[in-house]
Amino acid sequence: MSLIAPSILSADFLQLSKDVQMVNDSQADWFHLDIMDGRFVPNISFGLPVVGAIKREAKKTLDVHLMIEEPGNYAEAFQKAGADILSVHIEACPHLHRNLQQIHSLGMKAGVAINPHTPVSQLFDVLHDVDVVCMMSVNPGFGGQKFIEYTLDKIRTLKAEINRRQLKTLIEIDGGVTLDNAKIITDAGADVLVAGNTVFSAADPTATIAELKRITSAN
Repeated sequence: MSLIAPSILSADFLQLSKDVQMVNDSQADWFHLDIMDGRFVPNISFGLPVVGAIKREAKKTLDVHLMIEEPGNYAEAFQKAGADILSVHIEACPHLHRNLQQIHSLGMKAGVAINPHTPVSQLFDVLHDVDVVCMMSVNPGFGGQKFIEYTLDKIRTLKAEINRRQLKTLIEIDGGVTLDNAKIITDAGADVLVAGNTVFSAADPTATIAELKRITSAN
C-alpha cells in the first residue's frame, strides 16, 4: 500500500483550513507542499507563512518540496516553519551532499527531487543519504499536467538500485497521478504518490484518497 500525499498547491486557498482538515480526517499520510520561487521554475506558489499556518493545523507529516534556487539558504527557515521532510532539487544543488547533511542536521528527513530529463543514476553516489527521492513525472512548476510515461522506467531503475543496496529510501512520484495510473506507478516501485488535482478537483476528495489507497493496496 502506497503512502498518499495530497498536494496543497491544488487546494482552495480561500478554504485552506477546511482542506487541511479534510486531509487530516482522510486516509492520506502526508501533506505535500510545493514551494516555487519563479526562478528555478516559471511560477510562484507560496512560502514560509503558509507552511507555518498549515503546520498549526496539520496532524500529519509535512513533506516540503523546494523548487527553488539556493535551497540551502532557506532550509533552517522551513524547518522552523514545520517541515518534517525537506526535498531539494538535484539540478539546483551543485553541492548536493552538503545540502543533505544540512537537512539531516536540522532534524528533518532529506529528500532529493529530480526532473524528468535527469537520469536517476546521478543520485546513486548520494543515495545512502537520501530518505525520499521525489521523482518529477511532469515538468515542474505547474499542476494539472499529464504523467510522463518514461517515468515508469526511471522508477524501475531506481528501485532496483535501492533494493540492490538494501536501502530504505522511498520513491515519491509527483505529477499527473490519477486513479487510472496509480496502480501501474506503484507496481513499478513507487512508495509515495503525490496527488493534487485528482484529489482536490474531485466531488468527494476524501473518497478519492480512500480509492487511491485501495487501488495501490490491491494485488
